[in-house]
Amino acid sequence: MYIAMNRFTVRPENAEAFEALWLGRDSHLKDMDGFVEFHMLKGSEAEDGTILYSSHTTWDSFETFKAWTTSEAFRAAHKDAGQTAKLHEGSPKFEGFTTIQHIAKA
Repeated sequence: MYIAMNRFTVRPENAEAFEALWLGRDSHLKDMDGFVEFHMLKGSEAEDGTILYSSHTTWDSFETFKAWTTSEAFRAAHKDAGQTAKLHEGSPKFEGFTTIQHIAKA
């Protein structure tokens, strides 16, 4: 498995619009081979008042994730990304992980 995450830092006054954007967008993920699941995570407020969010996708392999990043579906899902940058501070921080252990409830 491969897990891909983007972290976003959001000011409290932008949190409602940021969440609405994510809750209302068509990610096009469900149609992708190898896609397992998606989570949009909200963290607690930091000392400087910002809120940490993380988009979290799970793929059956790094190769299927990489195929997603070069697909038409990826381009469609991210076509308005530049217009929404004002809702978060700086660029999102990407982190990718290959699973070395997985424990699931039977």
